[in-house]
Amino acid sequence: MNINGTLISYYFICKKKLWLHANRINLEDNSEDVRIGKILHEINEAKSKKSEVSIENIKIDKLTKDYLVEVKKSDSDVESVKWQVLLYLYKLKQKGVIKKGKIEFIEKNKQDKKIHYIELDELREKELLKILEEIEILINQDTPPQVKFESKCKKCAYYEYCFI
Repeated sequence: MNINGTLISYYFICKKKLWLHANRINLEDNSEDVRIGKILHEINEAKSKKSEVSIENIKIDKLTKDYLVEVKKSDSDVESVKWQVLLYLYKLKQKGVIKKGKIEFIEKNKQDKKIHYIELDELREKELLKILEEIEILINQDTPPQVKFESKCKKCAYYEYCFI
């Protein structure tokens, strides 16, 4: 499977959500948070001079001279976004395009800053390749992994599937 930004993000958020989404069990169409995120994304894209760029199976919010920019509604899960950006930087590198990553959060709730910078160095690239292998193994399993309830589960579009 050609892993995209959503899948790598879900790897850090919830392995069961990753498996369900990768196996085409999508419950996000009913999620208010997902709808808000899509609307904010569309508004930001309309404001931007450079629009979204699609390369293979990924969609990059914005490319500038120096940066690949990813815009997110909130800073609730910086780690997952960081790896999403690293995947995009890796895909660009495979095409001969070297950029740095820039993550912009519209809402700053948990972090001390709205903008985060990241670079794809050799160590992160090796770790990314390992994560991509783990995702492949996970999504090819016959059944989804077991899930452990966490407070973040209450806001998840898959909450009812997992716990009710």
